[in-house]
Amino acid sequence: MAYLHTPVLLKEVIDGLSLQRGDIYLDATLGGGGHAEEVWKRMGNSVQIAGIDLDETALEIARNKLEMAGCKPKLTLQNFRNIDRAVEILDIENPSKIVFDLGWNSMQVEEGERGFSFQKDEPLLMTFSKEENPEVTTAYDIVNFWQEENIADIIYAYGEETFSRRIAKKIVEEREKCEIKSSLQLAEIVKSAVPIFYRFGRIHPATKTFQAIRIAVNDELQALKEGLEKAFKLLKKDGRMAVISFHSLEDRIVKTFFKGLEEKDELEIINKKPIIAGEEEIERNRKSRSAKLRIIRKI
Repeated sequence: MAYLHTPVLLKEVIDGLSLQRGDIYLDATLGGGGHAEEVWKRMGNSVQIAGIDLDETALEIARNKLEMAGCKPKLTLQNFRNIDRAVEILDIENPSKIVFDLGWNSMQVEEGERGFSFQKDEPLLMTFSKEENPEVTTAYDIVNFWQEENIADIIYAYGEETFSRRIAKKIVEEREKCEIKSSLQLAEIVKSAVPIFYRFGRIHPATKTFQAIRIAVNDELQALKEGLEKAFKLLKKDGRMAVISFHSLEDRIVKTFFKGLEEKDELEIINKKPIIAGEEEIERNRKSRSAKLRIIRKI
């Protein structure tokens, strides 16, 4: 499968990690393996490269890429909220460098066929795993069975959507006519619910709603809190952790977590202000325009 992925803030992340011979590098969101590949290019066999990801397809693509480059990574299919379990499975000692890249890769959106895109007609799932599990809540469940107030609440809280009440009301009205099965169907409902001026703004009118439902389906914010806490405990003394976030909810969690530990003198914040992409990178990769990078060193 062809897979093109451009890692965001690549140089800034790798430089900020201050890689050393003997490091154990753990990529908590391996994705296409872009950051791990750069670590390998710079350090070769002098570091151990390990990675986890919840997307089995991305994991295999990254494995193939790294192995073709001559690297022998330790990889496992795992949610980063279980990073402590992943370390046991991978049989590695405390990592000295950890990276979280919280962005969604293009393959998940364009080729995942899980309803992440509001521009394609796909089953309304929004789950990371391709394997169906009747016990897992999907986007279909939320829009077809949740109460209007609860739908509105998550769209407002997780999507920071001004028109959350209107959108939730319209979803409930439309599902009474027929079940909402596809991503394109949901996108059209959202579009019809918002004011005309909002339909032709800088971003698609369904962007925030889809983000909110995706976050709810995958419990992303709680997973991030758990992942950061466990990762910091695992991180070797004097080790570094880099986190790239892409929206304010994520960045707020990362900033608050790091600030709390800084006040306890448990870490040093390497960059007091988040590192953002320059104009040249934004021009090459529009996704990078919303990225914020924070790096810390464990004391």
